[in-house]
Amino acid sequence: MRMVDLIARKRDGQELDTAEINWLVTSYARGDIPDYQMSAWAMAVLLRGMNLRETVDFTLAMSRSGTMLDLSDIAPVVGDKHSTGGVGDKTTLVLAPMVAAAGLPIAKMSGRSLGFSGGTIDKLESIPGFRTELSGDSFRRIFREIGLVVAAQTEDLAPADKQLYALRDVTATVESVPLIAASVMSKKIAAGATCIVLDVKYGSGAFMHTLDDARLLAQTMVGIGQSCGRKVTGVISSMEQPLGTAVGNALEIKEAIAALRGEGAPDLIALARELGAYLLRLAGLYSDLDTARAKLDQVLQSGAALEKLREMILYQGGNVTVINHPDRLPHAAVIEPLRAPSNGYVTAINTQELGVAVGELGGGRMRKGDTIDHAVGLMVAKHVGDAVQSGEALLDIHARNWNDVQRVTLRLLKAYTIGLEPAAPPPLIAEVVEY
Repeated sequence: MRMVDLIARKRDGQELDTAEINWLVTSYARGDIPDYQMSAWAMAVLLRGMNLRETVDFTLAMSRSGTMLDLSDIAPVVGDKHSTGGVGDKTTLVLAPMVAAAGLPIAKMSGRSLGFSGGTIDKLESIPGFRTELSGDSFRRIFREIGLVVAAQTEDLAPADKQLYALRDVTATVESVPLIAASVMSKKIAAGATCIVLDVKYGSGAFMHTLDDARLLAQTMVGIGQSCGRKVTGVISSMEQPLGTAVGNALEIKEAIAALRGEGAPDLIALARELGAYLLRLAGLYSDLDTARAKLDQVLQSGAALEKLREMILYQGGNVTVINHPDRLPHAAVIEPLRAPSNGYVTAINTQELGVAVGELGGGRMRKGDTIDHAVGLMVAKHVGDAVQSGEALLDIHARNWNDVQRVTLRLLKAYTIGLEPAAPPPLIAEVVEY
């Protein structure tokens, strides 16, 4: 085969067969296809698309480019969850212990922050001593012993995807739905999950800005999962404002702990409960969503979900005293309110700008390899639909110093739109995609 022929055929809107796609991925992972040809092919896909069969073949080829984790000897049914990314999205920290306490083992590999979107691994590393870099043996041992493990993605998990993602990032080919869907699902399939709930976000704080784009991505990922023999549901949720109140690593850990005590932000608990119910039904533990929701309510109220988080922290080397003493988590030296410039109602929040501001404070990465300050972030006081008085706090800025506060103040003020008429809060969940 010749790569130039595959580029030309995709440029002309033609299909590639399974053997051609397997050759393309294998050859690129091996270094036989240069970046300039792979970037040309990726641009052709962005412009001309791939059908579901091609996308499934591409996903499977990338998942098989490295280690395929098999957990069936430990648990016949393994749950996983993926979010397409957002601001203040600490859902995994609440959902995973709830679902594991309800009887479905969870084995999850998560990512770090990049750009305005936070990363679960950075949040967990706010906990003193918590180990996210686990060997395969350690990952399996913890999963076997407590039925819950969340670790950083390993280098040998879908390495072809890692190569292609880095290339797409610098060749303006990130926004291709087939390539995004294949990237996500190749890692999920390689990580050994049998049932997966996808939290596909849309809005100003998401990578998919419109509901239509989010729907197409959800449909594509669910279709890939079903074609690959996985049980998958896509829940499309709003990121028109931060989820909960905390944005920033240690602050989000504190909020997740509060949620598992039943004291957290209602929208965070509601989203974790809904995603968890779909996951329990996918796994066959409950035949209907209402029964699954009731079970999740029970593990929350009994303290079993909080105890499951404590177990995970203990087994992954973290300081479990943060459960009862969240003040032992990193905390910022300076806390300063961002005050409303006028009376009115919050009618919109540019959520991406809040995520960017946390990055500027030191709580996120602008480039791979940047060091994270786990203490900094924002605590949102006013959400869309809330009334506000001039001089009242819209949010609190948690920063290392006063200069950092000043650096982000104008950006944060511009992120809030205050109008004279009340605005309806965005719906938490817009749609659910199932096949």
